[in-house]
Amino acid sequence: MRVCRRTVVLWLVSALTVGCGAATTEPRRVVTLVTHSSPGGGSDVFLREMIPHLTRVIGGTFIVQNIQGGSGAKAMAAVAHARPEGALFYATTPTFIYTSLLSDPSARYTDLEPVVNLFFDPEVLYTAADSTFATLADVLAHARTGRGRWGAANPASLERQVMERLKQAAGVSPAITTFEGGGDMLINVLNHTLDMGVGELQEIRAQLDAGRLRLLGVVGDDRLPQFPDVPTVKEQGIDLAVRKFRGLAGPKGLPADVIAAWEAAIPKLLDDPAYRKLYTDNSLQPGFMPHAEYVTFMREFGAETEAFLKQSGVIQ
Repeated sequence: MRVCRRTVVLWLVSALTVGCGAATTEPRRVVTLVTHSSPGGGSDVFLREMIPHLTRVIGGTFIVQNIQGGSGAKAMAAVAHARPEGALFYATTPTFIYTSLLSDPSARYTDLEPVVNLFFDPEVLYTAADSTFATLADVLAHARTGRGRWGAANPASLERQVMERLKQAAGVSPAITTFEGGGDMLINVLNHTLDMGVGELQEIRAQLDAGRLRLLGVVGDDRLPQFPDVPTVKEQGIDLAVRKFRGLAGPKGLPADVIAAWEAAIPKLLDDPAYRKLYTDNSLQPGFMPHAEYVTFMREFGAETEAFLKQSGVIQ
């Protein structure tokens, strides 16, 4: 029996604004957080690590659903075509903008409603710890022989553009292999199929802590506090820095009270000491943006990305 829209909205608002200790006569409803990432990829890890704290801090029942395919196109379509009742949200990253601009999906980023942003996520370049490449300079030198092999999460992603821009800036032409998620790419770095990969610290942290990976550079403006000895790419002579956002979007037409509930809940989540320790250890940088600000940010990011892709000849 289908739960009516009013029931779902009331449940979500209650869960997000009151917390798990509140009494309610409304039936509980699962809220699904969708990601285009494969298990072990950046967005998948972000959501799965957040959910226990989200549940503890603000209550409710949340699950992750991986909808892979089309570099995010299938996940975008699933959310864009869902009823705007507050039961389904999409984990936003630059991928859904790149996919919208580089292909012709049935739903684009403009068909989703930006809700809130949570983080900015530094990108890092890495290789296997037992690789012959000790530095980024070593990887670039190998690429100049014509045998370079680099990896990125998927064809339509900020990570892919990082690698393309790195190629251009360094004057090299390695083969770039793409995957449906960072977890798949990580395996190919560990088994030396790839010389180097690019991704977020949180998706490689377990292998990094186990001593199986070596960081080569930070693709951002600053070094990471947890790894102060790892230089930025800029410090290594290449003018390249990016900033990856992580937030939530839903179907167009979301009720205003659901959006307001998320706006009230996320600052509480980010201030939670246990969750703060987790995301700080993963070098996630808090970047809360409420709805109106996030809408403007997304529009500007999309316009800037489209301008870059046209300038570089990727799209017409």
